[in-house]
Amino acid sequence: MKVIVENRKAYHDYEILDTYEAGIVLKGSEVKSIKQGRVSIKEAYAEVRNGEIYIVGMHVTPYDKDKISHLDPVRPRKLLLHKYEIKRLIGKTQEKGLTLIPLKIYLKNNLIKVLLGLARGKKKYEKREEIKKRILEREIRRALKKEIT
Repeated sequence: MKVIVENRKAYHDYEILDTYEAGIVLKGSEVKSIKQGRVSIKEAYAEVRNGEIYIVGMHVTPYDKDKISHLDPVRPRKLLLHKYEIKRLIGKTQEKGLTLIPLKIYLKNNLIKVLLGLARGKKKYEKREEIKKRILEREIRRALKKEIT
C-alpha cells in the first residue's frame, strides 16, 4: 500500500468514529495525475446523492501531457462502495453532527482507493485538551528516559 496523499488536519479537526475503503471513478488522465501525487483533499468531503456517494471538493491537477481531455479539476467523483455500506452511511450521515471526509488516498494492488472517515467535528476546547495531553505524555516519556540513562 503506497499512500499518495493524507489529510492530517482531519485528525486534528474531527473525531474519527469509523473508516471505510472506497474506489474512485476517474476519467482519462486523472489516474496518471493522481499517481504523480497531484491531488488535494484538504477541502474535500463526501455526500450522498441519489443513493450514491460522491467526493466533492477534491482537486486533481490536470495531467500536463494530456492535450485532449479538458476535465474540471474539482468535479464531483463517484465513490465505489458496497450497497450495504452505502445504506449504512446514508443513515449515519443523517445524524446530526456526522460527516464523511476523505482521510487518505492510496494505491492498493495498483488501484486508487480512498479511506473515508465517518467523523464528528471537535470543539475548540477539545482540541486544546488533546494538545495538553500530548505535551504531558511527551514530558513523561522524557522524564522516564532520563531516569533510565
